[in-house]
Amino acid sequence: MDIKEKVKEFVTKYIQEDDLGYDVNFFEGGFVNSLFAMQLVMFIEREFEIQVDNSDLNITNFDTINHIVALIEGKKAS
Repeated sequence: MDIKEKVKEFVTKYIQEDDLGYDVNFFEGGFVNSLFAMQLVMFIEREFEIQVDNSDLNITNFDTINHIVALIEGKKAS
């Protein structure tokens, strides 16, 4: 399973949308809250073995599946 599918699988455990698109903003849509954001960061660090730094903690890095994937890929590449 690739990064995008792993992230989508995690997100859809918390968001009950039949067809959650990769560019749907979870926070603007009111689908999630700050507790979800913390769980998401912990999932990313554990699943992809990367460290999310304070400088990464910008809501735009975590508001869509595509943004999350971009963050993970950028962290893994560095």
